[in-house]
Amino acid sequence: MKTGTVRQTATFPAEPRDVYELIMDTGKHTAFSGSKATMSKKEDGKFSVFDGYCHGYNISLKEGKEIVQAWNFDEDGWPADHFSICTFRFERKGKQTKMTFIQTGVPQHKIESLKQGWKDFYWRPMKAFLQRKR
Repeated sequence: MKTGTVRQTATFPAEPRDVYELIMDTGKHTAFSGSKATMSKKEDGKFSVFDGYCHGYNISLKEGKEIVQAWNFDEDGWPADHFSICTFRFERKGKQTKMTFIQTGVPQHKIESLKQGWKDFYWRPMKAFLQRKR
């Protein structure tokens, strides 16, 4: 299977630790996404988001700095045993957080839809959630 990479950056109106927690905390993840999420905060711990549409496990966690996870998507043409690797890096920029996101091992035919999906289902709802909390 041919794979590729998704690279994106997003800026959030919050501290790096707050953005990290938004992804890693079960309640906060459920709140911003509007769907059931279960997140382990331990390395090798499992997670499930968007009512089970995505699941995986944590590879490396550096609180407030970096999340590295293996993700599997319940999508046509995405093999059930294939995991892409998602890396979220958080950096303070003034009063905001710049997040650099890299997803490797994405089946080639899913790259464009995932590029848009991250923006529509993660970055925009996360920004809106954080702005409401200010």
